[in-house]
Amino acid sequence: MGAFSIWHWLIVLAVVLLLFGGSGKISSLMGDVAKGIKSFKKGLQEDDEKTEEATKAIEDKAKDTATKTVEEKTKAEG
Repeated sequence: MGAFSIWHWLIVLAVVLLLFGGSGKISSLMGDVAKGIKSFKKGLQEDDEKTEEATKAIEDKAKDTATKTVEEKTKAEG
């Protein structure tokens, strides 16, 4: 990279983006990034809800199975 550090290159890149990209393009790019982050968070919440529903369904099925087993044992003894 020669005599320039990474910070020099980042500053040059920022100036070039402002000159040639314009402020409108940068703000729209940041808006797109924000939308992507919001969509990602929403997807994570939906996954959590699906996991909770699946866990509840498994627990309910386990309770039903346990209840049936106890009833069968009671009938066998009685």
